[in-house]
Amino acid sequence: MTTTNRRYHITTFGCQMNKADSERMAGILEDMGFEWSEDPNDANVILYNTCTIRDNAEQKVYSYLGRQAKRKHEQPDLTLVVAGCVAQQEGEQLLRRVPELDLVMGPQHANHLQDLLQQVFDGNQVVATEAIHIMEDITKPRRDSNVTAWVNVIYGCNERCTYCVVPNVRGVEQSRTPEAIRAEMEELGRQGYREVTLLGQNIDAYGRDLPGVTESGRHKQTLTDLLYYVHDVPGIERIRFATSHPRYFTERLIKACAELPKVCEHFHIPFQSGDNDILKAMSRGYTTEKYRRIIETVRSYMPDASISADAIVGFPGETEEQFQNTLKLVEDIGFDLLNTAAYSPRPGTPAALWEHQLSEEVKSDRLQRLNHLVSTQAIEASQRYFERVEEVLVEEQNLKDPTQVMGRTRGNRLTFFAGDINELIGQLVRVKITEVRAFSLTGERVDIREVQPV
Repeated sequence: MTTTNRRYHITTFGCQMNKADSERMAGILEDMGFEWSEDPNDANVILYNTCTIRDNAEQKVYSYLGRQAKRKHEQPDLTLVVAGCVAQQEGEQLLRRVPELDLVMGPQHANHLQDLLQQVFDGNQVVATEAIHIMEDITKPRRDSNVTAWVNVIYGCNERCTYCVVPNVRGVEQSRTPEAIRAEMEELGRQGYREVTLLGQNIDAYGRDLPGVTESGRHKQTLTDLLYYVHDVPGIERIRFATSHPRYFTERLIKACAELPKVCEHFHIPFQSGDNDILKAMSRGYTTEKYRRIIETVRSYMPDASISADAIVGFPGETEEQFQNTLKLVEDIGFDLLNTAAYSPRPGTPAALWEHQLSEEVKSDRLQRLNHLVSTQAIEASQRYFERVEEVLVEEQNLKDPTQVMGRTRGNRLTFFAGDINELIGQLVRVKITEVRAFSLTGERVDIREVQPV
């Protein structure tokens, strides 16, 4: 590779775990002397960090790749990398489909990017998809924000939901030690970050692969214990976590969130379906009754908590009556935000092979009906914020209106108000809400809460 043009571009598809992986890989590339390029056509290392949760995300990757593969015929020193879940799932088949690729690497190999690229620069075409123990985070990520940061606490997933490809592509659960997580958070606090989101594909499983149990038979390290352990990290003012699984979401965890002032009153707990027979077919391991009890318990401790979730419609064999049960659950609970999707058969998952696959027309119709209910409810849920004073952590300028800054409430509502980003970035500001929309708020600044060192 020539030393004159050392520029890289990363395009990220999919979940927060992928975004965190991309930040770490960007940090490695910058340590190697590469500079970020906003324009992929001006970069000579292009990395696609891919998602295979739904078919359309996968197809988008191939269309992006096709454009860069053509460019490589004119610029042979262009390095093309596919990372993430499509890479893990497809492996060498990707090379057969796109022979111009230089490196195919699964998500477990994110921290090994430098070594893998060195092999490429030495003239090899590399596939890294074998299962490995994930190396501790020793890289410094190039974070997309100066205020909020992701911190991985557990990699992989041991659940076997019948529709989901994640365990196949992200491997078995591997928890980081509490000491390593706290050390990363302390460094973030020193760098001026104010908010941390603890990440895991199934974060409530944190610690069950670490050694030690208590006298009562409970694992010594759980997500609840971790929250108590990292809560007093200096400089970090807010803590969030995602993604939760109803099977493991305990009252002990809810109680900790209510007790610990830095833990935000925002919970992302996917339910996937409001019908027990569908949940059983999905191998989710809980009932709608248990899910409702979890939400009731959260609201009994924190009445104003913000609840978001994920739902799938059109699972194989789903009847209209079973879909109505999902609508009923959504109607009864009143989510602040719901990520919805039509079922998409994924390779290597049991449900993809089942009979009674629903037509695209039926799936699309159900998705539209659910989305209509969700948007109606979101507007209703927003009304409770009108004329309230909310604490907003200022993250960046409003790109559509430079006179405004934007940030999030503790309940994770995007909030806009007039202000100078140079003065307010990273500040916790009290904002009186003057306008509510389905998924965002506008307000007027009341004052700044000075952030005192802990």
